[in-house]
Amino acid sequence: MCALALLALACASAAHAQSVEAFYKSKAVTLVVPTGAGGVNDTAARLVARHLPRFLPGAPRVNVENIPGAGGLTLANRLYNTMERDGSLIATFERGTAQTAIQGDPNARFDPSRINWLGSLSSYGDDAYLLTVHKSHPANNFADLAKLERPLKLGASGAGATNRTVPLIARELMGLNLELVRGYTGAPQIFLAMLGGELDGQVVGLSAMRGQQNAALREGVFRPLLAFGRTARHPDLPDVPIAREFVRGAEALQLLDFTELPFFMALPFAAPPGLPPERAEALKKAFIDMARDSDFVKEGLSLQLDISPIDAAAMNALVLKAAATPKAVVERYTRVTGALN
Repeated sequence: MCALALLALACASAAHAQSVEAFYKSKAVTLVVPTGAGGVNDTAARLVARHLPRFLPGAPRVNVENIPGAGGLTLANRLYNTMERDGSLIATFERGTAQTAIQGDPNARFDPSRINWLGSLSSYGDDAYLLTVHKSHPANNFADLAKLERPLKLGASGAGATNRTVPLIARELMGLNLELVRGYTGAPQIFLAMLGGELDGQVVGLSAMRGQQNAALREGVFRPLLAFGRTARHPDLPDVPIAREFVRGAEALQLLDFTELPFFMALPFAAPPGLPPERAEALKKAFIDMARDSDFVKEGLSLQLDISPIDAAAMNALVLKAAATPKAVVERYTRVTGALN
């Protein structure tokens, strides 16, 4: 038994001493996605899977696995608590998942400040989160929403998903007459429900619309009425106002800031805590080098993704900023969105 123990210790020491290149040369990396196939998170993950091997020592193959559930909490909890911590597994997050943990949601069993954030492909530089309706809806602009005789029926996903939280905050701050139909797996399914007359609309990223429904967007099948996640109107949508044009008062603006914060880390990628430091640093460097590479950017833009990357340090700063939001504001956000119910 002593001999076996010494052998195990020797193997562990050898594994720790193994170079980053040697480790990845003999491994395939799994990239886990918290949504179903076809959405913007899945599209971004598969783009990363194609390009990351060029920048990671050892050039390992990257395989994509989809684990949808609970608005991304299922994957976040597993990543933090049970998934491999040797550098062979990374994930993309729903952008609002870290915020859910900061609120103190008991279903969020992870500390976002301890996760190995790799960075985000998008800081929403050329994107906007749009309240969008089907062309058959009577509202032609944002002002028309105040005239509705029945609630605007919007599709939404699970807890922490911004297509759920943003409309509820909009109702709180701007008095919008709307109701949410929850349980959809993502934007592609909601688009189908809109086309079938099951829903009036959804809040969805401009990049997601361009990637999944570009022809319908150009032809006016879907009509944007209001934009979130921006401090100025999008140049391609000069007639679509932003939420900040209608929000007044310091506390209201703080609530909007907390609501919109996830958009500035719109496509985050992460690895579990507790990785060997040299592998964590290799993953972070590979990610940002990849995200700034001209071939990667070119393909990302061709997929209608907003490629405006931030690195691991900037991601950590955003998480800490969210954590520093005044308690009263976070409590109001939680009450309005029902995130802890």
